[in-house]
Amino acid sequence: MKNKPRPEQPLTPSSSKILILSEGLYNMNNSTLTYADLATNIFDYNVFNTLNHRGLGDTANDMKRYGNKIYIVVDISSVIEVIDAHTLLSVAQISLHNASGTARQPRHIVFHDSSAYISCFDGSVVEIDTTSLQVTRTATAGRNPDHLTVANNKLYVSNSGGLDYPYYDATVSVIDIISMTEISQIPVGINPGCIATSEQGDVYVVSRGDYGLNDYSLHKIDTEIDTVIRSFYDINPLNFDISGNTIYMYNYNYSTSKYWVKTFDCLTDHILQENIIDPSVTFTTPYSIHYDASSGELFITDARSYVLFGDLYCFLPDGTLNYKLSEIGLNPSSIIFLDN
Repeated sequence: MKNKPRPEQPLTPSSSKILILSEGLYNMNNSTLTYADLATNIFDYNVFNTLNHRGLGDTANDMKRYGNKIYIVVDISSVIEVIDAHTLLSVAQISLHNASGTARQPRHIVFHDSSAYISCFDGSVVEIDTTSLQVTRTATAGRNPDHLTVANNKLYVSNSGGLDYPYYDATVSVIDIISMTEISQIPVGINPGCIATSEQGDVYVVSRGDYGLNDYSLHKIDTEIDTVIRSFYDINPLNFDISGNTIYMYNYNYSTSKYWVKTFDCLTDHILQENIIDPSVTFTTPYSIHYDASSGELFITDARSYVLFGDLYCFLPDGTLNYKLSEIGLNPSSIIFLDN
């Protein structure tokens, strides 16, 4: 690992060891992992390659920790890279192809009762046993499943239909985990993306529209009856993270390059706070948002127009900038706090 001067902003990190996944560029085979230890000032901007002596793959979309393993979803390479959470050494590469050998193109991952569930752009959801690291079952969802979440022993999968642009899908598949079969599809707005479950058990999903005439919208699903019980057409988040019953969300307008960052209360279904970060901090292209419940810190990545190395911003609970990590990788998205 290599040294780098400390970030210019003063540091008071609760999570000093951070792992950041950068997706890279489509078909360029340049996804990377950045390791940052803020307490010791040690940085490695391609730590997977450093430790495993090979590249991570092409277009890594998601990264989550489950137990002592970290699972990295690599879309175009169509593999799940599993690494040890302590050593960051590769434990396994799980290839995701269908019976005819066609790549499934995995997108995102969630965990439930010792299994991992991965949405795949080929229309499937794959179950992996986290002990054997073997594929155990598959289910069929809608067109180009993207994000997914768990509630009431069911998987809720946003079907984007993104590969059929401009003929997007507009549904959320509900998959019964016991039978691993789709039991319903819930209509929402077109091009659904980010989806997550609140502490009270409701599922929230963003419909991203067509990035033009049809704006983003937020929809609330009652998981007891699997029906949208409220749609918010005046809030318009593009992406969000849920902690407890609070949603941390942002909007980004691709035409005007304007954005906002807000919090939303899932108990009252109202905006809690407008403009929750220091307005003097500006982003080029906000790309992901993460809330660290252990510290109260909010993390936002900036993709910087998708072709420059992006940045990671950390904000304290009062919205002031704690620190910024610059040029950490191409299209930085997922982060993990290794010492939590």
